[in-house]
Amino acid sequence: MAQLFFKYGTMNSGKSIELLKTAHNYREQGKEVIIMTSALDTRDGVGTVASRIGLSEDAIAINADDNLVNVVYKNAQDKDKLSCVLVDEAQFLSKSNVHDLCRIVDYYNMPVICYGLKTDFRGELFEGSEALLKYADKLEEIKTVCANPTCQRKATMNARLVDGKQVTDGEQVVIGDEEYTSLCRFHWKLGRLKTAVMKDVDNKNTPVEEIVDRIAKASSK
Repeated sequence: MAQLFFKYGTMNSGKSIELLKTAHNYREQGKEVIIMTSALDTRDGVGTVASRIGLSEDAIAINADDNLVNVVYKNAQDKDKLSCVLVDEAQFLSKSNVHDLCRIVDYYNMPVICYGLKTDFRGELFEGSEALLKYADKLEEIKTVCANPTCQRKATMNARLVDGKQVTDGEQVVIGDEEYTSLCRFHWKLGRLKTAVMKDVDNKNTPVEEIVDRIAKASSK
């Protein structure tokens, strides 16, 4: 029986290249796949799945209110050869989108594999990832290492950087000058602490000596 998969990982963990590899493997066997991605992701142009190593492929750009059952079968070149549906940036799916994917699996016996983030830069679930964690048949973590050069822990958190500094506030979805990095929980929390105490410095609410002491204690844990 077909299943709904959610393969999640932090930023820069190789999710998109895994999707492209999966699509290639199906096609080598003469099978057709449908690739979809969120219309919210415009970093490489709307409707593009792009990996950090330079590989990319066109995809169907989908919106929160789209009927994904109709989208899939409208875009299938050969319905008899259609063997799998692949979804990139699945964290941006709506709950309704995820229910559509469940219908594709359950009523059409078609496997659906979703790739995306689990949490945002604040550590909060996205709507799409929350729904997939509830309804997916299988969950798989795509692992990578903390971006801190001195750390070998597994990266589990995403940090948003503005001008090279970790930020703790802002909209969940922002397409602009922000950058993101992957951190272990410790270094993610440490970065948030540094951001918070530097706000204290700017507001002159906390003595500098106390701030330095707080950061030193947190760093030594």
